[in-house]
Amino acid sequence: PPQVQPFLPQWLAQPKLVQKRIKENLVPIRDVPGIHPKLLKKLQMNGIESFFPVQAEVIPAILRSASNGYLMGQGGYRPKDICVSAPTGSGKTLSFVIPVVQALLDRVVCQVRALAVLPTKELAQQVSKVFNIYTDGTGLKVVSVAGQKSFAKEQEMLVQKKVTGYCSLADIIVATPGRLADHISQTPGFSLTQLRFLIIDEADRMIDDMHQNWLNQVVKAAFRADDGSGSNRLFHRTLPGPVTAASSCHPQIPLQKLLFSATLTQDPEKLQQLGLFQPRLFTSVYSEKKLLGDGADTKQDSDEKYTLPEGLSQCYVPCDLNSKPLLLLHFMLKMKFSRVLCFTNSKEASHRLFLLIRAFGGVTVAEFSSRLPANERHKTMKEFEQGKIQLLISTDATARGIDIKGVNCVINYDTPQFIRTYIHRVGRTARAGKTGLAFSMVLRIQERRFLRMLKDAGITDIKQHLVKGKLLKPLVQQYEEALSKLEKTVK
Repeated sequence: PPQVQPFLPQWLAQPKLVQKRIKENLVPIRDVPGIHPKLLKKLQMNGIESFFPVQAEVIPAILRSASNGYLMGQGGYRPKDICVSAPTGSGKTLSFVIPVVQALLDRVVCQVRALAVLPTKELAQQVSKVFNIYTDGTGLKVVSVAGQKSFAKEQEMLVQKKVTGYCSLADIIVATPGRLADHISQTPGFSLTQLRFLIIDEADRMIDDMHQNWLNQVVKAAFRADDGSGSNRLFHRTLPGPVTAASSCHPQIPLQKLLFSATLTQDPEKLQQLGLFQPRLFTSVYSEKKLLGDGADTKQDSDEKYTLPEGLSQCYVPCDLNSKPLLLLHFMLKMKFSRVLCFTNSKEASHRLFLLIRAFGGVTVAEFSSRLPANERHKTMKEFEQGKIQLLISTDATARGIDIKGVNCVINYDTPQFIRTYIHRVGRTARAGKTGLAFSMVLRIQERRFLRMLKDAGITDIKQHLVKGKLLKPLVQQYEEALSKLEKTVK
């Protein structure tokens, strides 16, 4: 029977393509229209002279949608939602920080007008750091609610109770979904009725883990009638519906969603859950062959769904289970790899491998997993970036989306089961136009499936790297001693 082709809505089928070669397509910041001089100065102070292609396209698009001031969309129309699909390390954070800060520069009353939701504490920390840099000296307040502080402390940072009612202490909130949902339901006076920008970063993961149904709660809170302070009756929002004479005489603050992801799902049903309004998609994830229309074998090539950083070299090492730890030691000690980020599929595996390498000795190693408190992870991260730690062993959950400076090499100790996981892992290196290495240890029984998975995603430039058994022999005795040392500690 003929295959049923999924029907793609037009915005997905015909996106705005963004150059994927970062280095050759940098745009000087002064050439991007409409950026406030105050922000241009800040960019320069932070050593940013040019934008990556994604930033050069997306920043003006968001600015245009708020060009009549944030209370109105362009020409009085509701602004379109914006989706951005671009590889890891291509500068997504600045793409929303700059226009959002600029749109809010003229605000008079402090109200929550921008909300960025991220899947992990670390990412939230990273994003609020960037927001803080660009709001510094503007009077805009950024508050992070990602569980770094106690719930009560966060509540104090969000709202203040006055005689006249509650007032907001935040213009921009950076949050993780769980904490955000808690504040919506438990923090008195916490209001999202003036929310103008909802930024969902790492969107595909956020759709997959719609835990606590946080998105619906945000939307509900955004369209709730204001509690009793009365002054905002004028801007009371109704849920978007057909425009009627009655609805058009009250100006409504539009709520605009900005989605960012390295692997934006193409699944219309999943995107449906996000309730997007006339969305526009900007993507640098496309196949060049398809664009040139090389008539001949386009079928094979047009399936490229993901782009990897340009400076990335990929290898895989066929091996068996017992030789994996030896291979890792061989890479670290004999091939002298440094600043290696090593992924396992579970935090138990991470922990065990960490103990094993530490017992073997000769490699400065640390683990990075949700077993550890945030301040410890932060310290580990710093030491890794300073080159004090050569090998960092982590799970996917912890490292997703994090910008770790100077990763020279990513090692997949456990083969990733999904192509997305592979893309995110190897995307921790070769960021922002630099070069990097990715090694995957693949069990012989997994080899066919692994190569197939990459091929289906249009990734063909991975080389086989064989390591002969005799190279590992010298490590065996010391390795077995480390193992028995470990058994004793575990007991």
